[in-house]
Amino acid sequence: MKKMVGIPKENRKRIVIVGGGFAGLKLAKSLRKTDVQIVLIDKNNYHQFQPLFYQVATSGLEPSAISFPLRKTFQDQKNLHFRIAKLERIDAVQNCIQTDLGVLEYDYLVLAIGADTNYFGNENIRKHAIPMKSTFEAIELRNSILSNFEKALNESDTAETERLLNVVLVGGGPTGVELAGAIAEMKKYMLPKDYPELDFSKMHIYLIEASDKVLNGYSEQSSKKGKAYLERLGVNVLVDTKVNDFDGKTVTFENGKTIATNTMIWAAGIKGNIANGLDPEIVGKGGRLKVNAYNMIQSYSNIFAIGDIALMTNDDYPNGHPQVAQVAIQQAENLAKNMKRLGKSKELKPFSYFDKGSLATVGRNLAVADLPFFSFQGFFAWVLWLFVHLMSIVGVKNRVIIFINWAWKYFTYDQSLRLLIRSDKDIKQTTP
Repeated sequence: MKKMVGIPKENRKRIVIVGGGFAGLKLAKSLRKTDVQIVLIDKNNYHQFQPLFYQVATSGLEPSAISFPLRKTFQDQKNLHFRIAKLERIDAVQNCIQTDLGVLEYDYLVLAIGADTNYFGNENIRKHAIPMKSTFEAIELRNSILSNFEKALNESDTAETERLLNVVLVGGGPTGVELAGAIAEMKKYMLPKDYPELDFSKMHIYLIEASDKVLNGYSEQSSKKGKAYLERLGVNVLVDTKVNDFDGKTVTFENGKTIATNTMIWAAGIKGNIANGLDPEIVGKGGRLKVNAYNMIQSYSNIFAIGDIALMTNDDYPNGHPQVAQVAIQQAENLAKNMKRLGKSKELKPFSYFDKGSLATVGRNLAVADLPFFSFQGFFAWVLWLFVHLMSIVGVKNRVIIFINWAWKYFTYDQSLRLLIRSDKDIKQTTP
């Protein structure tokens, strides 16, 4: 007999949501007052605010500041059950999913499983580069950068010192741009005070982009300004440049040139997380699941996908919607309304994306903003970026903590969160 997940069966429809990211969280909250049983599962017991991963990686914020316990979010929501579980397989015939906790039946299944790093089949890059798609990976990046500085203190070879100090970021989207700017500001304001024995003129920061500009998808003005801001901060921006390989010591480009570094950060692409058990024909470009205008997965009448994993194509978005938080949130809102319509046998309404604009910060007082009707850059764009991200954080306490950290950093040109946190196992492996 199959082991069942220990959730009581009720005499009402059960909606199972897989994933507690922007899409899954919004959908569960939007169904708060409906007469359904909601089961939310996630491999973590907290929601992660992905746009600020880079600040954890560069010691600007602690992980707890951008994470919020899912159980606390739903303390007052009586129609929701939460379990820490990992999706293993979907059985669409039996209307159930197999998890590492057991079998979970559903009337409606919503996949909000997001996306992971795409290495485009390069095993060396997957093995040696540092991704940044989770809080844990952001902490690993922080540890790697700080560990290299500590090693550089005891290195007499100039070439090896430069290798330890150099940082290469691959991917000129918002993540790569914001991270490059943050590391450049660390180099300028903070690291010389922490490591006075090191010559930071030997530290070089490179941002590599395969296309002809950074912030592809932004306005031409914002793209040019973003590149200019990075160069003002001392970042070497290389466009029309493709990475061919990385062995942990040297980055090799398609044109044969190389850069010596121990730290390569990979922010060059994402692919949808795998949902085993579904028809392979519904998996589209980038591992995303093909859905119709109602976020219903093609060929399935009671399985939906929202957020980064969903591939909805139309005349305006022939390659699918951008994989950003606003799309995930708006799809969740529309699906919640359609779930209510399903319960009343009403006609469903198709999803229509309202693009509220794009923001990216490069450094202190430096940001770009593309709003629906105009674009602007500089200080006011930076203030808008701060406000929007602060208000988007889940939890009042987290907002206060982040605001205090940002204010302290702004007025002191410093931050006190550069902690090298390693496990005993890691310490033993690196100690002679």
